[in-house]
Amino acid sequence: MSNIDPDLERLWAEYKADNTQALRDQLIVHYSPLVKYVAGRVASGLPQNVDQADLVSYGIFGLIDAIEKFSLDRGFKFETYAISRIKGSILDELRSIDWVPRSVRAKARAMENAYSKLQGELHRTPSDAELAEELDLTDDQLQATLGQISFTGLVALDEMLAGSDRGDSMTMGDTLADDGLGPVAAYEVEEMRHILAGAIARLPERDKTVLTLYYYEGLTLAEIGSILGVTESRVCQIHTKAVIQLRSRMAASEREPA
Repeated sequence: MSNIDPDLERLWAEYKADNTQALRDQLIVHYSPLVKYVAGRVASGLPQNVDQADLVSYGIFGLIDAIEKFSLDRGFKFETYAISRIKGSILDELRSIDWVPRSVRAKARAMENAYSKLQGELHRTPSDAELAEELDLTDDQLQATLGQISFTGLVALDEMLAGSDRGDSMTMGDTLADDGLGPVAAYEVEEMRHILAGAIARLPERDKTVLTLYYYEGLTLAEIGSILGVTESRVCQIHTKAVIQLRSRMAASEREPA
């Protein structure tokens, strides 16, 4: 952490040495803008009835957890680790209060299964028309369905890479470079990254652009829409389709024999 402000670096060193609540609280105050930033990004893809202030309160627990668990010799910035844990904390709470209607989850699963079936038969990414036909929907119904399920895949890439669907609570931050990561765990993380990278490479160009701008450049859906010249809702649909395709391909890779 040699590139950070000397006073902040000293605060970190004192906290890790003494582990007092007063020092921890100073770090919480300093990094609290991260929580508002992450909550804003998550809120941009949620229904309007979800209060961003609630998301901030959920995220504070993630920030506290990050401060307590962060190791000064991890080899990367605290912000990188904290953003992932804050996002994970917010989504864990949303999942715990069952904010996604059961009917929406069923539609998302049906679409994922349809993608998986068509990709296996066609050996390519299915078109919207082919997907609609498989699901027995009109194009308008397909787009409406994508809009309904768009917020179920907010951090789907984080979940796929970190394995949260397998029942643990890891986040992307846990997969970053860490001297304490065992050789088997390190191999599994690297293997998953390669599988995910391969799946992303097979997506249509616009889908890859949306994922890159959203997950790696940190742009909001509205900002991506401005760049691509489409509406925010259309970007949401593109993102949803891309995530569903990735999930189906990742699931297929896990079923393949070693």
